[in-house]
Amino acid sequence: MPKPGKTGLTRIIHAYGYSMQGIRAAIKYEAAFRQELILAAVLIPLAFFITQDAVKLALLICAPLLVLTIEILNSAIEAVVDRLGEEHDELSGRAKDMGSAAVWFSLLITAVIWGLILYERFA
Repeated sequence: MPKPGKTGLTRIIHAYGYSMQGIRAAIKYEAAFRQELILAAVLIPLAFFITQDAVKLALLICAPLLVLTIEILNSAIEAVVDRLGEEHDELSGRAKDMGSAAVWFSLLITAVIWGLILYERFA
């Protein structure tokens, strides 16, 4: 049975609003997100000067967007864990560490994509 609430265009408009609230919260409260946002703001325009190939351009643009996406998910995990309590808990620590690892992997993916495309372009 579908969940009661907004449907159709109204749901999409509200979902967009919630997404913008989430982005604003990440910018306001998460230093790592701000740093990665600056990185994306540099890399994404730079991608247009590096290649004209559509697939490579998509990879160069999507890689830093992936980092931002995973950073927001990691921040959400941390917020929920922190809300549950400040005392040390093995599962809470594991959840936070795994979220951090996901961010690290997304940064590694970005470095590999950018590195290989730059190598091919300039080597």
